[in-house]
Formats: sequence, C-alpha cells, structure tokens
Amino acid sequence: MAQKIRFAEGLLRSVPEPGQLTTKDGEKNILITSALPYCNNVPHLGNIIGSILSADVYSRLCVGTRNRRTLYVCGTDEYGTATETRALKEGISPKVLCDKYHELHHETYKWFDIGFDYFGRTSTPLHKEICQEIYLNLKKQDHLLRQEKEQTYCEDDQKFLADRFVEGICPHCNSDAARGDQCDTCGRTLDAVEIINPRCILDKAHKVITRISAHMYVRLDAIQPRTEEWIKESWRKGKWSPNSVINSDGTLIDARLKSGLRPSPVTRDLKWGVPVPVTDDDPDQDMKGKVLYVWFDAPIGYISITANLTPEWKQWWLNPKNVLLYQFMGKDNVYFHTIYFPSIQIGDGRDWTLLHHLSTTEYLTYEGGKFSKSHNRGVFGPAAKETGISASVWRYYLLSTRPETQDASFSWDDCVAANNNVLLNNFGNFVNRALKFISTQCGGVIPEGDTPGPLSPNDENDAEFVTDVNGLLRVYTEAMDAVKLRLGLQTVMHLSQRGNLYLQSSGLNKALMNENPTRCAKVVTRATNLIYVLSTLVYPFMPSISASILAQLNAPARAVPDTFSIDLLPGHHIGRPEHLFKKIEENMADVWRAQFAGGGAAPVVRAANEKPVTSKRKAAAAKKSAQDVDGADGPKSAEVLALDAKVTEQGNLVRELKARTPRSKELEEETAAAIADLKKLKAERVALSN
Repeated sequence: MAQKIRFAEGLLRSVPEPGQLTTKDGEKNILITSALPYCNNVPHLGNIIGSILSADVYSRLCVGTRNRRTLYVCGTDEYGTATETRALKEGISPKVLCDKYHELHHETYKWFDIGFDYFGRTSTPLHKEICQEIYLNLKKQDHLLRQEKEQTYCEDDQKFLADRFVEGICPHCNSDAARGDQCDTCGRTLDAVEIINPRCILDKAHKVITRISAHMYVRLDAIQPRTEEWIKESWRKGKWSPNSVINSDGTLIDARLKSGLRPSPVTRDLKWGVPVPVTDDDPDQDMKGKVLYVWFDAPIGYISITANLTPEWKQWWLNPKNVLLYQFMGKDNVYFHTIYFPSIQIGDGRDWTLLHHLSTTEYLTYEGGKFSKSHNRGVFGPAAKETGISASVWRYYLLSTRPETQDASFSWDDCVAANNNVLLNNFGNFVNRALKFISTQCGGVIPEGDTPGPLSPNDENDAEFVTDVNGLLRVYTEAMDAVKLRLGLQTVMHLSQRGNLYLQSSGLNKALMNENPTRCAKVVTRATNLIYVLSTLVYPFMPSISASILAQLNAPARAVPDTFSIDLLPGHHIGRPEHLFKKIEENMADVWRAQFAGGGAAPVVRAANEKPVTSKRKAAAAKKSAQDVDGADGPKSAEVLALDAKVTEQGNLVRELKARTPRSKELEEETAAAIADLKKLKAERVALSN
C-alpha cells in the first residue's frame, strides 16, 4: 500500500541500531532502573505497578517517542536469608529456587509487555566481582569498621542463625509466633537475641543460644555530610517525587539522618551470598566464610546487570556528566536508594553516576485489603493472563490507578468500567470511527483537500480544535517529562475524547461527504493525523495498541510532536480498520472477585445482561471516574487540565504539611497559607468549569 508521509527532521521515531548500548557525549543519555524484585515469590499487581511497569512507561517514552539514548535494566535480587528460608521450605537449593523464580518473573513481565533492555540477576560472577571491588574500595578509604555483637547460634548445627531462622516469644506482647526480625502480632521490629525461648525453624528441638560474632560495618556517619549535600542537590535538579527523606521545601526529614547515621552492617553469617573478600594481609581474617549483606549487594545489582549486558557498562555507571539516572520503586525502598546506596557509591571514591530522579509509589491494595499469596488473595503473576483480559487493558488500568501520592485500591468493578467506558467507548471508538469512514467512503485513501505541515491555531474552521490539541500536547509533554505518568495517561484519553467531539461537531457522515466534500476531506485528514499523534502518545502505556494503530494507519512509528500538523498526506493508503478493544461483560467483575478472593469463596455468577449490585457510594465513584476522563459536559480544556495538575500538587503539599511533626507556630502558619492557596486554585477550577 502506498504511503505518503511528510518529510520533516525529527518527525519519525529514531530506531537504535542493534546492539547500540553506548552513551554519547553532549546528548541526554537516560539510565533507568526499577527496584529488583526479590527472587523468592511471585509478583502481584502492586509489585508490577510499583516499579516495573512505571519504569517501562518512562523508558518507552524516552527511547520510543523522544528519540533519547536510553538503557532500562532490572533483574532478580537473589541472595540473602529470605532465599535460603524459602529454599528450605521447598526442599531445594537456593540456586535451583532462584532459577525457578527468575524464569517465572521474566515470563510474567514479558506477558505484560515490559521492554527491558536486559532483565538479569544478581547471582553472577560479574556481580560477585563488582561487589567485592566496592567492598575493598570502602576498606581502602577507611569507611569500614569491625564490630562485635551478640547473635543467635544453633549449638546442634554449630552455626550462627540469621534473624529469619529464629522464632519464639515476643518480649513486647508475649506472642509465641514472633520471628527473629519482627513480631507480626504487635508489629514491633525485633533483634533475634531479644526473642524469649528462641527456636530454630530448621529443627525446633535444636538448642539456640547467643554468641559473639564479628562483622564489618560501613561508616555511614563519616560519609553523612557528603550524602546530605548530594541529596539536596539531586532533589533540586532531579525534581524527586514526594518521599520520606526530603520534603517539598528541601528540608531533610528522615529520622535516621536527623539523629545521625550509624555504622551499618555489610556482612552476614550465611552461605548463600557474595563471599566477603579477604586478602592475605587483611587483619580481619575471621571474615572468611561470611557473605556480604543482601542490602549491600542488591543495589549493586543494577551495575552488575548492566555489566552482564555490555562491556561498556562504565559508560553508564561511571559517567555522571553525560548520564541521568532515573530510579523507580515503592515507598518502602526509598531509604536504600536515597541514603544507603548513594553513601556506598560516595564512599567508594570513584565518580559514580548517582540518582538523578526518584520516582516512588505508595501501595496498591486489593479490593480494600492486602494482596496475600499465602491466602491466595489478589492477582499474582501469570494469573492475570488467565482472566482473558489483554495485557494492554491491564497496563491501562494499573497505570490509571498508579498510587503516586497516596495508597490506591484495585477494584474489579473499576477495572471492567475502565475497559468499557474509557478504552472501548472513548479511545477505541474514535480510532475506529474515523478509519472506518476512510475505508468505506474514501476507498481507504486520505482524500485531497488539506495542506501538509503544522495547522494554524487561527484555522478558518478548526481554530478551537487545533488550539485544544496543541494545549493537550503541552500538558502531556510537561507531565511525562516530570514523570507524572497518571496525568500523562489521562491527557491521552482527553485527546481521544477531543477527537470524538470533533467528529461529532463536524457532522462527519456520508451526507457531509456528498454536500461538502472539501470540508469532509479536511475533517477525515485531521482526525487521521490526530490518531497518528495518539499512536505515539499511547505507546509508552500500551505498546501493543500503538502497534495496532500504526498497522491500521499503514504508517511508521513517529516521535511526539510539539504541535499538531498534517503528516499523513492526501493520497496515503491506510490499512484495514479493526477494533482495538472488546467489551467485558459486567458480571465478570463478580466472577473474578470470587476467583481471587482467597479462602475458597465460591464464585457468584450473574447473567451477562444482569447489572452488578453496586452500593450508592461505588456507583457515584464510578460515575465520577468516567466524568474525570470525559468531563461532565465534554472534554476538559488544556487550561482546566493544567489547573487540575496544580490542584493535585498543592493538595499533596497540604497533606505533607499536615503530617509534619512536631507542630510549631511557623509550621501552622505555613500549613494555613498552603490551604488558602489550595482553596484559591479550586475556586479557579470551578470558575473555569462553569
């Protein structure tokens, strides 16, 4: 089929050459990591949206739509006590366990269309080599300290026991189910030596005592001044998302920093891990037989996984002048990525690429409760595929509910509504309606009648349409560059809704074609070119949908434009129009809710045409959710969307200020001023909507 596409520099997506894994001086080289999933279980939906999927979206934005040199790495975190414990429960070796779960993770992410440049693992020779090199560098820099402390010891097995191998009575609440690291009954964090009547989980008849063991500690206290200076600079330049280390005013709020960092252990009495390197002249010869602490070696996994991908790994990790590091994680990982690991890099003495932008998420809960593998509650890994819901729909729903500023809850009702009301009736309807018209009424060819190039905001017929599209393009670009992924996705849906309104207000039908063929030609040409723009805007979120749109357009992948233009020209032959999404019957929400409820709940199945019984609160929430995309009276303008973003940001600031302690007169005044600003923004938002 003949293609007629406008030639313009930067219009089309730049496809990297195979094996292009190097950086380029003077360009924006983007290095992306997502928190390494622990290799002892199956990931659930909260794990996926928390770091893996979010990082994938930003990676696809950079390399797939903005033509930036980008490297996205991740992999399984395989060492430590949790792996040993799980392996013992399953009756296999830690290595066999890691092989099993590494493949399970890899296959799960592959099905979700996660586009890693490389998904590796930490149990590799290169990982051992790089970890040991950093350890020895810390020692050369006098940043390691030897300390002795009491640890639990099994007399029968003649070995020290890690926290998770010990259980017994909690010294705080007297529960007899306390583990060596935590009591699940009262929630207190514990040290294994505090446990009363300790038992070894390997054999409860074995005698557990305490003995002195020597370990090496990294002197975080000595590095702290440089770490704090770096945090403030990186937070300012990288525009970190809200987090528990530094607030929106640039004030350090982490309790550990405020009280002063203490030396932190970097070795453990285990077998499964990176061996502590001990040279012949090392005075600490008793470190032989010990391994590096998993929280010391795990973040180094980002580096070693890159090294397993390319021998040019230092171009990425020892090149802070030319590389920007973006790291994605859940809120529980913030300390290790903003304080602990950067301190290790600083203490090592080399010029490492340090964190530039921190993107964190809160927790995703499941139907108002927690995901629980032990109770089979929630959707885990491969089970998402078994529902028959496509990976694209899963990606859309998870990203649309991404818990960016507060915890969010997965809901089957909302998931089905998102597919039917937003993807099918809004986005899919616009694409199919416009392309089907060209296919059936124009012979599958864009008709003559429009001029190539950027459209004028003063266009005789479509000035408002062009202005709205350009405004939404600006909102999208600003949101995505700031890693506000949920706002970026909302903007895509607003653009498709604007396209639907354009077709409706233009009266696109057979009568228009017969009575005013020139106007009809412009309408279908402009609608088709908006679809071409949508193909690239939606690519980071739903890459398979983007590919389907491009096939239906018979067009190559393009970059994100600054302004709306005619790039698919008259005479261009489109492909065969097809539906992008299919309807999900509403009764399936109850079927899946029962299927994944855990505890053996029986499914409640309704007839396909029977409406689900929904509470008034949920019904109102669902209605509001649909209006948030479409707008109560049509799509939101670019100005309204920009105000929405400001309201959200100001609301986050107010919540953060209210949560600060201790309270002071100055803090109360600052909070009151922020609330006043929020009310003012909300009033402006209401005025714009009226």
